[in-house]
Parts: sequence; C-alpha cells; structure tokens
Amino acid sequence: MKYVYVMLASLMIVSCKKAETAGVVEDSQARIDSMKMEMVKQKTIDSMKIEMAKQEASQAVKEKEKEVIVVKENAQQAAAPAAPAKKKWSSTAKGAVIGAGVGAATGAIISKKKGQGAIIGGLAGAGVGAGTGAIIDGKKKE
Repeated sequence: MKYVYVMLASLMIVSCKKAETAGVVEDSQARIDSMKMEMVKQKTIDSMKIEMAKQEASQAVKEKEKEVIVVKENAQQAAAPAAPAKKKWSSTAKGAVIGAGVGAATGAIISKKKGQGAIIGGLAGAGVGAGTGAIIDGKKKE
C-alpha cells in the first residue's frame, strides 16, 4: 500500500509540473499575440498618418491652384477694361484735320484780315483734305 501512496504522490507532482509548463506556454503565447496585435495597430496608425499627409498635401495644392486661378481671373478682369481697342482714324478724318490746319495757316498768312483768312482757309483746306482722304480710303478697301 505504501507503493500506491508513493505512486499517487509522484503522479500528482508530475501532473502539477505539466500544468505549470502549460500555463507558461499559454502566457507566452498570449504575450506574443498581444504584441502582434500592437504591431497591427501601429501599422494601421502609420498608414492612416500617411494618408492624412497625402490628403493635406493635395488640399494645399488645390488651394494654391484656386489662388492662381483667382489671381489670373482678377488680372484678366483688370486688364480687360484697361485695354479697349482704340479706333483708328480713317484717312478721310485725317485728311480733313490736316487740311484744315494747313488751310488756316495759309489763309492767315496770305490774307490782310488774319482771322477771316484763317477761317476761310481752314474751311477750304478741310474740304480738300477730306476729299483726298476719301480717295485714299476707297483705294484701301479695294
């Protein structure tokens, strides 16, 4: 009977050691699993940070593009009213003005009554200059 007690005691000791090593293995596996979970969490956080940085960069680029577009629109709006196309004088108008000036000067020089001669010469010169300019305009249209 002593042998049975010794056997039971040794069986209990051996089974306790297995339980201890099983607990240790389970604890180490739990630690490894928790470390793996932490690594996955960290990778997720890192990838989210990268995506956020990309989004912020693209928003900054879009804002700069909007600013450039606004500046261009403002420049176009400011330039458009400032640069209206000037009408060129026709040859008829140029001829009339030049003829009036030359005729007035000639009339004032030739006439004894300077004012009256300037007026008559200016009218005659304007008529002759307008006629000459009209001829030039006609040739340009052909």
